[in-house]
Amino acid sequence: MAKSKEELLQQLSDCVFKMEDDTAADVANEYIDAGYEALDGVLKGLVDGMNRAGQMYEEEEYFVTDLLVCSDAMYNGLEVLKPHLPKEEGADAVNYKCVIGVVEGDTHDIGKNLVRIMLETAGFEMYDLGRDVPLPSFVEKAKDVNAQLICLSTLMTTTMPGMKEVVDMLKKEGLKDKVKVMIGGGPISQAYCDQISADGYAVNAIGAVSLAKELVGMA
Repeated sequence: MAKSKEELLQQLSDCVFKMEDDTAADVANEYIDAGYEALDGVLKGLVDGMNRAGQMYEEEEYFVTDLLVCSDAMYNGLEVLKPHLPKEEGADAVNYKCVIGVVEGDTHDIGKNLVRIMLETAGFEMYDLGRDVPLPSFVEKAKDVNAQLICLSTLMTTTMPGMKEVVDMLKKEGLKDKVKVMIGGGPISQAYCDQISADGYAVNAIGAVSLAKELVGMA
């Protein structure tokens, strides 16, 4: 008997949470073969499992090494689900370009990777600089590719000031009006966004898509 959507979502979540990186892709394939929506599989399955793992890490039940295996499971599932994410109508009509990365000093890139995938699905041409990115690289890449948007991520309070430095560099180059800056990550808030004169703050990947489209005029 075929499993229900709820059962498979729970399995996807559990694969990530329980570090079952070898079985995540199989469950994701089963989920897609059953005809269920890929976006729910990502958000209510894989991301849910990663959130549960993050909670265990905060409670000091999981270690960094555990989180790495959890993220491996999540990415294995994402590889299967990503091609099935719905491409937005008219997503190819205009070539919106976005530079994304984790600011210098931070190597946490799970959230950044999710935002990149969601923005790609929304029709953005993404330039992913990775993690622990030297701050000038964001501005240099934006200039090189004529990007309309820079997305900065961090999970550490110690690297937050790097976001302000990027905004200040854009001002110095006279690019602040041409290139919008969106920030996100655990310690980030709307108040901090306002304080450093960034253009927007997103709480999660779904919010990041809506905000990014608004900032570049797609919405």
